[in-house]
Amino acid sequence: MNDSDARIGALLAQLFGEDAVGVHRRLERLTASYRGRIPAPTGRKSIPSERDTILITYADQFSTPGEHPLRTLRSFMDEHLAGYVSGVHILPCFPYSSDDGFSVVDYRRIDPELGEWEDIAELGERYRLMLDFVANHVSRESEWFAAFTRGEAPWSDFFITVSEGENLSKVVRPRTLPLLTRVDTAKGERLVWTTFSDDQIDLNYASPDVLLEMTDILLHYALKGAEIVRLDAIAYLWKTIGTSCIHLPQTHAVIKLWRAVLDDVAPHVMLITETNVPHEENISYFGDPRSDGQGTDEAQMVYNFSLAPLTLHALLTGDASVLSGWASGLRVRTRGSCFFNFIASHDGIGVTPAKDILSNAQIAALAERTLANGGLVSHRANPDGSASPYELNITLYDFLNDPSNPDPKADEALFIASQAILLSLA
Repeated sequence: MNDSDARIGALLAQLFGEDAVGVHRRLERLTASYRGRIPAPTGRKSIPSERDTILITYADQFSTPGEHPLRTLRSFMDEHLAGYVSGVHILPCFPYSSDDGFSVVDYRRIDPELGEWEDIAELGERYRLMLDFVANHVSRESEWFAAFTRGEAPWSDFFITVSEGENLSKVVRPRTLPLLTRVDTAKGERLVWTTFSDDQIDLNYASPDVLLEMTDILLHYALKGAEIVRLDAIAYLWKTIGTSCIHLPQTHAVIKLWRAVLDDVAPHVMLITETNVPHEENISYFGDPRSDGQGTDEAQMVYNFSLAPLTLHALLTGDASVLSGWASGLRVRTRGSCFFNFIASHDGIGVTPAKDILSNAQIAALAERTLANGGLVSHRANPDGSASPYELNITLYDFLNDPSNPDPKADEALFIASQAILLSLA
C-alpha cells in the first residue's frame, strides 16, 4: 500500500467506519479509470507565485453576436490581457436555476448558451484554468433531486432529511432564511436541508454514493483542464445535528481525501477553499503537515479573506495600523501552499473574516458606509438567534467613493490605492 492509499484508507475510516473498506474498493476503481488520462500542462510552475495574476469572470462577461461567450472571452484575453494575467477563474458555467450559476442543474455539462467543453479546453491551453466545484448543494431542478422526490435509489439518500421539531439552534450559516425546506415526495412531505436557499439543496456526504459521485465530478474537471479547483461554500459540507455544522472534522476529512486522490491521479491540480470565515478558521483549511514533508495535506491555497475588510477599514479611517499589524503576521504553513490575495470578487465583501481583528463597532462602521453609499448588508444567523453582518453588497469602487457625489480624479486615486495594497502583499 502506497502513502496515498494509506491516507485515503484512514480518511474513509474516519468518515464511514466499518463500511470504509467497501467504499475504498469503489474509490480505487474510480481513480483507476482516470489514472494516466490527466496530463500536467507544460511550462507552468506547479504552485502559483507572486508573479501570477488570475482574472475572475463570468463566462458571459463579454459577448459577440453569433459567437459563444466563452470563445469571445478567449479572444478578449488574448488581445487585451496576454502578458498581464496568467490564469482565469471562470465562475460556474454549467446549466443552473438560480444564484448566478451557484445552483447547478448538471455538473458535467457546459451551459450551451455559453459554449462547450472545447472552449474551456482552449482557454486552459494558454492560461492557468480555475473552475468552481459547487460541492455543498445542487439545484432543486436537477435530475438528482427529481429522482430523490420519486424515491429512486441511490438518489433517495443523496439529500438530508430532518424530522419535524429537531433542535437545529446550534447551526451556523451565512443566511437568515429558513434552514429547512418542505418538499413533496413519493413518500410524502419531507423537510430537506437548504443552507443557502430553497433552490439549493444540500448534498448528504454521509452517503458513500454522494462522496463517490462528487469525487468523480472533481476528477472530471481535472480531465477537462482545471489546474485549480475552487471548493465553493466548503465549510458547511458535512452536517451533524447538535453541532454548528461548520468546519466539522468530517468536512476537513473530505477535503483531505480529495487532495489525496488528486495527489495520486493529477498531482498538478490544486484545491482552494472558499471559506469566508475568521482568519484562524480560514487557514485551518491548509490542513496538517504531511508525514513525507511535502507541504500540508489539505488545500494548497486559501483565499486571504481578511484582506478586503481590513483594507476598507484602513482606507475609510485613514489608519492602516490594524491592516499593517495583521499583514506582518501572515505566514503560510509550508512550502507548496500559498494565500490567494484579493479584495473584490463576484460576491459581496465579507466582514466575518475581520472578526477578532476589527471591533464590532469598526465592522458596524463598514456596514454603515455601505448603506450610505447605496449598498445593502446581508446578515448571518447566529446560534443564539441573533444576526450579524456577513457581507457588504456593494462594489469596491462604490464603497470607497460616494456614487451620488462623484469626483473622478480623487475616486480613481483611492481605488488605485486599494489595488496597490493588494499588490504589496505579493
